[in-house]
Amino acid sequence: MTKKLETKLVSVNFGPQHPAMHGVLYIKAELDGEVIVEVEPNIGYLHRSMEKIFENRYYNQSIAIVDRADYIGPMFNETVIALTIEKLLGVTVPERAEFLRVIAMELNRIASHGFFWGNFGQDIGCFFTTFLWFWREREMIYDLLEEISGYRMHHNYMRVGGVNKDAPEGWLDKVGAFCDEMEKRVEVYENLLSYNEIFLARTKNIGKMTKQWCIDWGITGPLLRATGFKWDLRKNDPYSIYNQFDFDVPTGTNGDVWDAYKIRMEEIKESIKIVRQAIEKIPEGPVRAKLPMKVKPPKGEAYCRIEGARGELGCYIVSQGENKPYRMKLRAPSFINLASLQDILKGQMIADFVAIIGVYDPVMGEVDR
Repeated sequence: MTKKLETKLVSVNFGPQHPAMHGVLYIKAELDGEVIVEVEPNIGYLHRSMEKIFENRYYNQSIAIVDRADYIGPMFNETVIALTIEKLLGVTVPERAEFLRVIAMELNRIASHGFFWGNFGQDIGCFFTTFLWFWREREMIYDLLEEISGYRMHHNYMRVGGVNKDAPEGWLDKVGAFCDEMEKRVEVYENLLSYNEIFLARTKNIGKMTKQWCIDWGITGPLLRATGFKWDLRKNDPYSIYNQFDFDVPTGTNGDVWDAYKIRMEEIKESIKIVRQAIEKIPEGPVRAKLPMKVKPPKGEAYCRIEGARGELGCYIVSQGENKPYRMKLRAPSFINLASLQDILKGQMIADFVAIIGVYDPVMGEVDR
C-alpha cells in the first residue's frame, strides 16, 4: 500500500522591515509549496494621526502637514489640499500660479515614476544599478524644486490662492534644459530594462488585472490604465489648467506587471511634454491671490481630486465657518490599491510576490497617514 503524501501550509512573514515592502508594510502569507493561498496585509506602523492634526491647525498651516503623506510626490498632496480649500472659499488662483503648480507637479511625477523605476529594477534583480542610475536625475529635479520652494523634500510650496513665491530668474530655462536631458535618459532606461529577456520573464503575464476588477476594488492610476481603461483625471475631469495642454494617456493591453511598469515610463515622456508646453505658455502676473493669513471659509463641504503619481488623490473638508476645519479626509491611492493585494496575490508564485508589490509602488506615509 502506498502512502499518500500531504503538504502542510507554511506561514511566511514579510516586513515590516523588508527591503521589498517599500516602507513599513507587514504581510503575512500562507504558502502551499511555492503557491500563495492566503494573504493578510497589516498596516498602521507609520500612523501619525495626520487627519486629526489637520483639524487642529489653521487652514494655511495644512500644507506642511500633508507633505508627509506621499513624501515621494508631496506636490500632489499640497495641490489637492489647496484646491479643496480654494473651492470652499470660492477663490480664483492667478494664472501664472496655475502654470507654476503644473510644472511643479509634473516634475514631481517624473521624480516619482523614476524613483519607481529604480526601486522596481532593484526588486526584480538588477540590484543597485537602476536605483543609482536614476538618483542622478532625481537630484536634478530636487535641485530645481529646492530652488523654487526652498526645500528638497516636503516642499511646502503650494499656498491657498496660489504658490509661495515666483520662479527665480532663469529657473524656467533650467527646467527646459532638464527636460532635454531627461528625454535622452528615458531611452537609456528603456534599453536597459523594458525589453530585457529576464525582465520580461519576471513581469509578462504576472499579476494580471482586468478593468472590472480594478473598478470593483477602487484601483486607479497606472494600475487601472494597465488594463486598457483610459482614465486620467487630467483628461477625464480636468482641474487647474490641464485642459490647456496637449498630451496622451498611455494605456496597456494585458493588465499585467509589465504593462503597469511600461505605463509609468510612457508617463514620464508625457510629463516632459506638459512641462515644455507650460514653459512656453506661462504668462506674467501675480502668483498668489490676496487673502488674510487666517482664512474662514463659510459653512459647507468640498471634495477635490487630482491625478497623483499613484492614482486618484482626493481631499474632503467640512467647514463650520471657523478658521480650522471640522473634518478633513484624504483619499490616498496607495491605501486603496493595497487593499487588493489580498485578492491578486492568491494563486501567485512566491517568486512573483515582490514583482507584484513593487509595481503597486505604495508609499506607506499616505497609507497610514
